[in-house]
Amino acid sequence: MNIGFRRIALVTAVASLGLSLAACGSAKQSTGSGGASGTAAGAVKIGLLLPETKTTRYEQFDKPLIEAKIKSLVPDAQIDYYNANQDATQQQTQVDTALTKGDKVLILDAVDSKAIQSSVQKAHDAGVKVIAYDRLAQGPVDAYVSFDNRAVGRLQGEALVAAVGGKASSGQIIMINGSPTDPNAAEFKAGAHSAIDGKLQIGKEYDTPQWDPNTANQEAAAGITAIGGPNVVGVYSANDGMAAGIATALKAANLSVPLTGQDAQLDAVQRILAGTQTMSIYKPYKPEADAAGAMAVAFAQGKSLEPSQAPTTSKNGSGATVPSLLIAPTVLTKDNIKSTVVADGLYTVAQICTPDYASACAAAGLQ
Repeated sequence: MNIGFRRIALVTAVASLGLSLAACGSAKQSTGSGGASGTAAGAVKIGLLLPETKTTRYEQFDKPLIEAKIKSLVPDAQIDYYNANQDATQQQTQVDTALTKGDKVLILDAVDSKAIQSSVQKAHDAGVKVIAYDRLAQGPVDAYVSFDNRAVGRLQGEALVAAVGGKASSGQIIMINGSPTDPNAAEFKAGAHSAIDGKLQIGKEYDTPQWDPNTANQEAAAGITAIGGPNVVGVYSANDGMAAGIATALKAANLSVPLTGQDAQLDAVQRILAGTQTMSIYKPYKPEADAAGAMAVAFAQGKSLEPSQAPTTSKNGSGATVPSLLIAPTVLTKDNIKSTVVADGLYTVAQICTPDYASACAAAGLQ
């Protein structure tokens, strides 16, 4: 199945889930919103808890898309929104606040999947459903929607192997993985190793607390020094935020080598066009957000999920088997920018093709 057909089929399937649900609610920031109907008995009251703002996707895409899906199904729902700013303790407090406000469903993207377990248990004991969003939290989670994270890492690793090509035997790569507290990072890492091991020599490997770009920059610089600049033939970066810091370290060392990424951030798309980043992983946020919103409304209305809403299962770190929807990711290169992030409305050509990237855009057929 080609990439375009798979993406269209996926979006169609996820969109169809919402059509089977009744309508009833809407909302806003951490103080919540909704008039008298929003606080009435039986009202749809949902807490949306996202992890951080360093990665641009959460505020720019996930939050508005999830809220829009819920509103489309239940125009007067109450949505209480929280962002933990990468603070696991703050997120635990936010869960307590959501429970105190009477939210009946939590859409939770955990800062720390293990640390949040007690909060998930507390919600479960209160009869509140928990949907793990993008990251699989520990504890009695009721549903999980994300991407196939092991496949993400494998695709990144395969792309790096292909880009390094014949230089594989003459040097080493640096691997800069994600945060140890993020279960997705472990999946990305395992997937990447499945593609890289035996094909590329790993000179230095780091796990990066909180996915911090500045730390990734320092790790890349340290790796370059340890291996020796001329001997570095590529860098694996688990996401685009860190890739930005790594690209700066490579430039400072006067190195031009393959560099991976993930999340299709706008600056990463521009780096791909400019040739300072090799690829990213495009994970269409709308199908993920729509699925989470539809699940939340179903739970808030006392319904069980349809089999198509959670066609598989995942096992979280505490051993719970969780009904899951895992969406297929797509490799993003300069050859398919137009047919992916532009065609899907993630970015416009004008947003991508600023004056600094005009010539690169023209060469890629974007202008």
